[in-house]
Amino acid sequence: MQPLTVITGASGYIGGALVERLSPRMRVAGLSRSHAPGMDAHGVEWRKADLFSLAQTRAALAGARYIIYLVHSMQPSARLTQARFEDLDLLMADNVARAAREAGAEQIIFLGGLVPETSGLSRHLRSRLEVERALSAYGVPVTALRAALVVGPHASSLPILVRLVRRLPVMLTPRWTRTLTQPIALEDVLALIEYSIGNRALYGQHYDIGGPEVLTYREMMLQTAQVLGLKRTLLDVPLLTPRLSSAWVTLVSRTPSALVRPLVESLAHPMVVSQEHRLVAPGQRLIPFPEALGQVLKQAEDSPARKKPPARRRPPRTVRSVQRLYLPPDKDALWLSDEYRGWLPRFMRPFLRVERDVQRTLTFSLRWLRQPLLVLSYSEDLSTADRVLYYITGGALARSQQPVRGRLEFRVMPGGRHALTAIHDFEPRLPWRLYTQTQARVHMFVMNAFGRHLRRQVRSAQNGHDAHHHQPGPGE
Repeated sequence: MQPLTVITGASGYIGGALVERLSPRMRVAGLSRSHAPGMDAHGVEWRKADLFSLAQTRAALAGARYIIYLVHSMQPSARLTQARFEDLDLLMADNVARAAREAGAEQIIFLGGLVPETSGLSRHLRSRLEVERALSAYGVPVTALRAALVVGPHASSLPILVRLVRRLPVMLTPRWTRTLTQPIALEDVLALIEYSIGNRALYGQHYDIGGPEVLTYREMMLQTAQVLGLKRTLLDVPLLTPRLSSAWVTLVSRTPSALVRPLVESLAHPMVVSQEHRLVAPGQRLIPFPEALGQVLKQAEDSPARKKPPARRRPPRTVRSVQRLYLPPDKDALWLSDEYRGWLPRFMRPFLRVERDVQRTLTFSLRWLRQPLLVLSYSEDLSTADRVLYYITGGALARSQQPVRGRLEFRVMPGGRHALTAIHDFEPRLPWRLYTQTQARVHMFVMNAFGRHLRRQVRSAQNGHDAHHHQPGPGE
């Protein structure tokens, strides 16, 4: 039997193209939250998995020798998401890295972003680098392919560029449009991913991948206008900040600001391939930007007109809430969960009480009411020193009877400096609008206060460490 290559994010535009390319030549499984599980007509095995669930991720990666990681979380994953996208990305990468180790995987291939040599990386680029490190934290060798703008249909950045050029005869070009970048055709990305699979010389390494040209975004706009057969005038506006640019791009391109803003912030950095770390497959002809763009536009014209999609059902009334916390030295997840249990009633005094029984079940109640607000059942089988898991099993504020049980977890990240606390698949009992204006806001207020409490402990530990190691000099 051929070794199994598992593609995460297989229903995305890069993942879908990669599945189509690889499936005739190797055994492929695609992971998706939406695709129906089973074998399709092309011999691709589809596995349904929510990568926020470690249990589902473990099951989905069973038997994988090679894992291709194409996941990004800049779009909401629940009706209400209370989290920074970088924390969501870190959590999913940590789940995949843990599951890859348990599956005995030989290699993880990660498609990330080019990392310029600067100390002031944007949030988006810092997150991509953090995901790369998280994937390698559990011992499975990672081959990281770092790219700038990928020229392909349904890419995150390219459609924004094309819409701007199509809709604006006169375009304002802020300072960031003179930043250098090195776009790469989707076809070249797919070829380099395929070249990397099982290539032991590339294990544990990171490489820059890019097309044959280094361009400014201004030059890309002009070349896009030429490919479209349009005449466009560009006016330099040096005072337009990235924040204002994000609002302008969002308005004109009609793209969600949650997607536009991190991308625009990243455009302040030159995104050029380092010759020292450049990867090109033997005999590969890199496709120039105008040619790649022309192929994308022709493909869009040749494809049959899309029918209006059926009205989507509103997503279930679920909540995902993830916060990153600083952790005092030498503390594990069990300490963190116990610290939260002890701190919360002190912080909410005199309103709240928290009780724990011998099975570590937590019951949250108002002091003057008998019925508990929430009941959290400790999962001994799924908890470890670096991850403590509770299922939300009762209480007046939660719907506990649903296909996927809500859960709360405390997770210490590799290195022990940070932890993540996360609520997944929580379905509130309160009417939705009332919940978002009351319980949801209280939760964020409490978690921010708990984060400040932990930071004070971190500072206290650091001050104690400095005082312990201070050696008095003469006259002190």
